[in-house]
Amino acid sequence: MNLEAWRCSQEEIEGLVSGRFPDPFSRLGPHPTAQGLAIRALLPDADTVDIVDPKGKILAKMERRHPSGFFEVLLPNKRKAFDYRFSAANPRARWQLRDPYAFGPVLGPLDDHLLVEGKHTRLYDKLGAHHITHEGAPGVHFAVWAPHAIRVSVVGDFNDWDGRRHQMRKRIDSGIWEIFAPDVGIGTIYKYEIIAANGTRQPLKSDPFGFGAQLRPDTASVVVSTDPYVWSDEAHMAHLARRHARREPMSIYEVHLASWRRGHYGRMLEWDELADALIPYAVDLGFTHLELMPISEHPLDDSWGYQPVGLFAPTRRFGDPSGFARFVDRAHRAGLGVILDWVPAHFPTDKHGLSHFDGEALYEDADPKRGFHPDWNTAIYDFGRAEVANILLANALYWMERYHVDGLRVDAVASMLYLDYSRKSGEWSPNIHGGNHNLEAVGFLRNFNTLIYREHPHSMTIAEESTSWPGVSQPTDTGGLGFGFKWNMGWMHDTLDYMAQDPVHRLYHHNKMTFGLLYAFSENFVLPLSHDEVVHGKGSLITKMPGDNWQKFANLRAYYGFMWGHPGKKLLFMGQEFGQWQEWNFRQSLDWHLFDHPLHRGLHALVRDLNHIYRDTPALHARDCESDGFTWVVADDATQSVYAWLRFGAAGSPPVLVVSNFTPVVRETYRLGLPRAGYWREIMNSDALTYGGSGLGNLGGVTARDIPAHNQPASAEFCLPPLATLYFIYEPE
Repeated sequence: MNLEAWRCSQEEIEGLVSGRFPDPFSRLGPHPTAQGLAIRALLPDADTVDIVDPKGKILAKMERRHPSGFFEVLLPNKRKAFDYRFSAANPRARWQLRDPYAFGPVLGPLDDHLLVEGKHTRLYDKLGAHHITHEGAPGVHFAVWAPHAIRVSVVGDFNDWDGRRHQMRKRIDSGIWEIFAPDVGIGTIYKYEIIAANGTRQPLKSDPFGFGAQLRPDTASVVVSTDPYVWSDEAHMAHLARRHARREPMSIYEVHLASWRRGHYGRMLEWDELADALIPYAVDLGFTHLELMPISEHPLDDSWGYQPVGLFAPTRRFGDPSGFARFVDRAHRAGLGVILDWVPAHFPTDKHGLSHFDGEALYEDADPKRGFHPDWNTAIYDFGRAEVANILLANALYWMERYHVDGLRVDAVASMLYLDYSRKSGEWSPNIHGGNHNLEAVGFLRNFNTLIYREHPHSMTIAEESTSWPGVSQPTDTGGLGFGFKWNMGWMHDTLDYMAQDPVHRLYHHNKMTFGLLYAFSENFVLPLSHDEVVHGKGSLITKMPGDNWQKFANLRAYYGFMWGHPGKKLLFMGQEFGQWQEWNFRQSLDWHLFDHPLHRGLHALVRDLNHIYRDTPALHARDCESDGFTWVVADDATQSVYAWLRFGAAGSPPVLVVSNFTPVVRETYRLGLPRAGYWREIMNSDALTYGGSGLGNLGGVTARDIPAHNQPASAEFCLPPLATLYFIYEPE
């Protein structure tokens, strides 16, 4: 019998110390042999290593077989693995550590199968860094998908960033690599060292499933607790279960957290500070939801979050991940929903990110005509690859399940749907039918919406889709994409173009304010006045308005009244509620000092009142997405630039008349048709003195008589103030 058969060969040792041995788990750690239990270790800093029991009793001294720190020993009296430690020493120190190669895998065959099939909806419970107790030991389980790699190691301060020390076990069926690192704790920073199939070492990669990250410009992932947060938002979640989103009021305050408000010396506020200031502010204004521009970890402030690297990590700019959970919890307890901007359309090519993650195109489509975005110099996900789609779908669920977010607004949907988006002839490759539709992306979006509404039926998904793609917010089983809502970009562009006209010229552009009603109920629309309209030289909303200062504010007040009275849910970007003069600058706080000026305070008061009236008046929200909730009264008075319409709620709720006068001329006796005779109370007048207007109006209301007009059985004469919108609600005696 060969008594030395348990020993590693010199060739194997050279492979291990160079980090090139294909399966280190087959050699390192404890291995039963015919001669006893062989234990091997790679400890480059050690000169001597002893095997000790948990109490520190020396059981054997290991032989150092390579100057780079390869040790091995045979325990003839041991036949199976047991609980041991390494006691290592050099002239500077002695330390103890557990052997990561003494622990078995954490993942199982089902995890491999579900990932490959693209059906692992809780993949975030398996991949990434999880602080757990495994086989009796505390530590961190690391797992990452890198199927093309020939070696993957987790590196960090805990192993001196040495890729030889925690070489991971490859799960052949899925391409997942995993290792349990005993005694590694919360707060550990780490990356992955990957050797590509061609043998080249890749730039160190952040964890695609990292749940925490360093503050930029540092780019490592951070081990954070994944223990469930103890929520106190039961009342909010119960309300969600009872609601029907299409018939609920939805007024969204869109926020870029880094520039909404800042602390001393330009410091970004942390989650709890934001909760203290932003939540009560939005509640007081009457908004129903906050929409946060992307908070996933991103390397560059200038991207506003739209080029994320850490899809599963709330950005460290505002504190640790638990702070974000507290923020959402407090918003919910205050009655505010939280919507996140979600970016599955593309990702940046930063070396530490997803680009060529394991040395080859993995997350991105390998064809540059499909895998690279010329507008943003970013990579495009390979939506047709089951594992990639699975990771994105799991990420969407992650934000809802781990952080209780109420909805996801999906960015740049149009760029996903069209293969020729922003591409010239010859720069794109057609689909299998020769067309320009990205069939894989279409399938992904349908699967995304089906999954979200199956798992979280009371949540919502919102598409930023700027084309006329049919059925964006229609059910998937009828051929739609399945979104809950779609941004109405056409309405936004048309109405802002109209408002920018001098009132004397508006009669020539009258249809820009009415055209949206031709398609207003083809989708479930959100009317967005978003960040995109107040940046890159476009100016703020107040600067888009014509006239002197008074007229600018009057125009904007009238426009907001028009918007809140128009069918569709509402979205307003921060700063526009008080008429910020400067266009949005992501590097600094909003201009809160403007509250010192009456016209700004008046606009702010108007937005507050519009929100509360909208929320409290079913006719203004219950049928936002249904054609029988709207009737034109006056749509063709281009000469006087007057528009009027009726809004209806459920049976039994009183109707509301909305009327806008977009000229600076007072219309003192303007007759409007109404569906019922009787008293119509004026519930909103954007020209009221309290808002900074001229104070003209109708002395609280008008009484309609049985005089037919505008195809209605009754009518009344109204005073229409200059550049103003008014609401009247029917109040029977």
